[in-house]
Amino acid sequence: MDQHDTLPSVQDVAIIVGGGPGISSSCARLFAENGMRVGIAARNPDKSVLQNLEKTHGVRRYACDATEPAAVELLFQNVVRDLGAPTLVVHNIDGRVPGIFRMGITEADPSMVLDTLRNSAFSAYLVGQHAARLMRENKPSPGGTKGTIIFTNASAALKGFPMSAAFAMACHAKSGLAQSMARELMPEGIHVANVPIDAAIGWTQEDGTRAHRLAGTTVDDNMADPDCIAETYLHLHRQHRSTWAFEVVLRPWVEKW
Repeated sequence: MDQHDTLPSVQDVAIIVGGGPGISSSCARLFAENGMRVGIAARNPDKSVLQNLEKTHGVRRYACDATEPAAVELLFQNVVRDLGAPTLVVHNIDGRVPGIFRMGITEADPSMVLDTLRNSAFSAYLVGQHAARLMRENKPSPGGTKGTIIFTNASAALKGFPMSAAFAMACHAKSGLAQSMARELMPEGIHVANVPIDAAIGWTQEDGTRAHRLAGTTVDDNMADPDCIAETYLHLHRQHRSTWAFEVVLRPWVEKW
């Protein structure tokens, strides 16, 4: 660890919005292991992987449809009540609805496009808004910081692929949101980071292999490891404010780009 990295205090509280078996679970485990109080939110908080996190790492589970303003407001109220004011918030929602993947521009149903935008960019706005409101009231850490907000993004934030208009729109919107928030909030001591991940994400299966539901089994580290993504997120949270990173693009060593 660099001498400027700031270790989390006993007051560090992390909330991860968009709970599942990949990045979110890896973040929850790592943050808890580093002394944070951790909450994880999902539309279905009773997923077995989230129940297991509660048993093994003391992670609090919350039900939340992050596209609903009232639900997001209630989520943050409950987190403050149960864990304290958040100092690290991760928005980790892909947002694509079933059927929109690889759908051509003349074929995509407008309602599916709107749902994708709502699930991804609009939910990111709601989560970022409530995180900012609370972090502004946080007492600065010894390093002068009040918190970190991280948006998981995708390579579609950097280039619009064919047959992917809805997702490109959503990812570009999330990047614009993060950039605007960073310019507004970083001078106030709140670190905002956008993390496009240019890869399939292969998480550990019951047999010990890493795999993705569409891309298959990981071979020779050709997919992103969510445990390593979580380490990057933790590093972003610990960065010294003199060298805050805004955009960190992650991709496997063999990824063509």
